[in-house]
Amino acid sequence: MPGTSPFTKAQLIPQEETLEIAKQKSELFIGIPKETHFQERRICLTPDAVAAIVAQGHRVLLEKGAGVEAGFQDEDYNDAGAQLTHDAQKVFGCPIVLKVEPPTLQEIDWIQPKSLLISALQLKTQRKEYFEKLGKKKVTALAFEFIKDEDGSYPAVKALSEIAGTASVLIASELMASGNDCNGLLFGNISGVPPLEVVIIGAGTVGQFAVRSAIGLGASVKVFDTSITRLRKLQLIAGQPIFTCTLQPKYLLKALRRCDVAIGALRGSNRSPIVVSETMVENMKKGAIIIDVSIDMGGCFETSEMTSHDQPTFTKHGVIHYGVPNIPARYPKTASISISNIFTPYLFNIAESGGIESAVRFDSGLKNGLYFYRGILTNKAVGNWFDMPHSDINLLIF
Repeated sequence: MPGTSPFTKAQLIPQEETLEIAKQKSELFIGIPKETHFQERRICLTPDAVAAIVAQGHRVLLEKGAGVEAGFQDEDYNDAGAQLTHDAQKVFGCPIVLKVEPPTLQEIDWIQPKSLLISALQLKTQRKEYFEKLGKKKVTALAFEFIKDEDGSYPAVKALSEIAGTASVLIASELMASGNDCNGLLFGNISGVPPLEVVIIGAGTVGQFAVRSAIGLGASVKVFDTSITRLRKLQLIAGQPIFTCTLQPKYLLKALRRCDVAIGALRGSNRSPIVVSETMVENMKKGAIIIDVSIDMGGCFETSEMTSHDQPTFTKHGVIHYGVPNIPARYPKTASISISNIFTPYLFNIAESGGIESAVRFDSGLKNGLYFYRGILTNKAVGNWFDMPHSDINLLIF
């Protein structure tokens, strides 16, 4: 009707304005202990990362010598603004403990109640006592291998898989030129010399980077996987036609008979599937190389056995086997820089959010890495594996 306002009386009354509540920043005090696990040489933060963290007003306490085996000296960390100490117990007493390997039971005793622990979990190697001790300490714990990125991938696992894939080809190249059982072949498409033949089992991240490295050195590559989708993706990434095939024993055996290097990169839910039988290995060339990157999950070659960086190989049926489970630790500086690049943004996120509780509330990927919250087990897989009670993290953090 003419002269009638289109607004109701209620709409004309001044309304309260809803403002976003500003997040209160928190100051971090991070302890970085020296790794004590067998042949672990990596460190979580580089001196450059420490300098960036300290520049934001945070504190870092580093155990002396923690970065030496990764190529970072104590002086580098001191110049970056970190505090250094010989007292490992003092480092574990910090509100945030950051390390590569999960802490030992002795180290858990040193952790202060209600602290934040960020490390690998390595579920398959843990015992129930580990989780019981963390629970008694009321610790909040993050497993960095479970943290998800925006695209749903696992950034830490992916980064270390990239290193392992590239390294597997470089290690095979070294083994071919050393030792009494080697065949003396050189990776590289040398004029007049047939290229090496490499079989890669698994088209995930490890397989992709192994393919890239092998092709870059001039090898002839054949890739096998259970997934056509992964094989198709690998073809696109390679940028050139390569032999791909599903895991059919007939074609796999034929490829293994001719190959100079075989790389196993298949994962499984509980263990890697064994797709290469002992009979298949017996049919391989004498002096051929097997690099079983999946050995940490049991291996996908029936003849594989776990080895160490000190004694990395053994020979069976005339075939050289490499079964070191922690390949990235062979290249500690590269691995440390890669891990540091992943950790640093998450640490800034925790600080900007005002603490781990607020950070996981707004970051579902970070929340996925949480397996303990104030002494309460929040990871269903851990609870089922060790028959322990667990709670949904969404019911604990509002």
